[in-house]
Order: sequence, then C-alpha cells, then structure tokens
Amino acid sequence: MTTSTRTAEVTRNTKETQIRVRVDLDGTGEAKLATGIGFFDHMLDQVARHGLIDLEVDAKGDLHIDGHHTVEDVGITLGMAVAQAVGDKKGLVRYGHSYVPLDEALSRVVVDFSGRPGLHMDVPFRSGMVGGFDTQLAYEFFQGFANHALVTLHIDNLKGQNAHHQAETVFKAFGRALRMALAIDPRAAGVIPSTKGSL
Repeated sequence: MTTSTRTAEVTRNTKETQIRVRVDLDGTGEAKLATGIGFFDHMLDQVARHGLIDLEVDAKGDLHIDGHHTVEDVGITLGMAVAQAVGDKKGLVRYGHSYVPLDEALSRVVVDFSGRPGLHMDVPFRSGMVGGFDTQLAYEFFQGFANHALVTLHIDNLKGQNAHHQAETVFKAFGRALRMALAIDPRAAGVIPSTKGSL
C-alpha cells in the first residue's frame, strides 16, 4: 500500500496496441511487466529497479508483424504516465545523469525534465537482435518517452562489444538518471526549478 501522491495510470488503445501503464515515482523498484517481448521486459525491469520506480506495464500489440508498435507505444504511454505523476515539478531536482558499466560496455544517460522534448542518442549496437528484441527499437522507445514525458534526453554508449550489454547499460543508466532527476530537493521545497518560473 503506497502513500505516494506521485502516481499515475494511463491506458492507451490503438488499432495496433492496447497498453496500460502504472507508475509510482516514489516506489521501491517493483515491476510487473507483460509486453510479449522477453528482452524488453528485462530492460523495463532494469528501469524500475534502478530508478526505484514501481512500474506495471500490460501491453498487447501486433507482434505477429513485429515489435515496433509495441515498443514505441510502451515508450509513449510510459512517458504520459511519468508526466502525469510528476505534476507541476515543484521541488523537483529536474536534472539527472548516470554512467553505468557492464563488463566491457559503458553507457551514459543525461535527462532534463525541461518541458521541451528532445532525444539525442548514439548507441552503435553490435547486433540487430537480442533475443526477440530488435535493437533499432530502443531508439523508438526513448523517442516516444521523451516526446510524451516532455524531457530532453541524451543517451550515449561509450564502449561495448556485446549488444545485450550495450542495451542493459543504457536502460540501467536511464533508470538511475530518472531516479536522480525525479528526486525531491529538500532545499527547494515548493519551488519550480527554473528561472522562468515554469517548466
């Protein structure tokens, strides 16, 4: 049972996907995931665990075609849920960054809850597929998230030879960067973190 007020649940249905996402930004990293793409579930679990975000994702998509619509639309719906849960951003740290290694791979993610969506991603995946996950779809996930969470997001894989490791460092670093940015700054309680007075 949670007492957090930074929660949201969003349902998004199209002819291609039916998706429900629930988030608690002040959670403990618990995840309940069902996208139909095993490796994608594994990556979302990393975001929840390392972001300390409780996350539920129930996605039904046209996987008989491929994973594109499902992965992209989960990104969109997660972004919508995070934006709703964040609210007016008063007291928010706003910026977050993280470097995460895994064996030979190293990735850096920087996020700004700026209200201005943008994705800059440089991840030269060494393989097109990891399990049933098309690595090109990582970009589509993060683009959907950035556009709908209204964040600026920079993602760079600095080193890596194994695509599984590259992806895992990216998603873990994303979770850690979110955790930092979404924290409440006790020195700025009730203050919107911008000289403009709004984000």
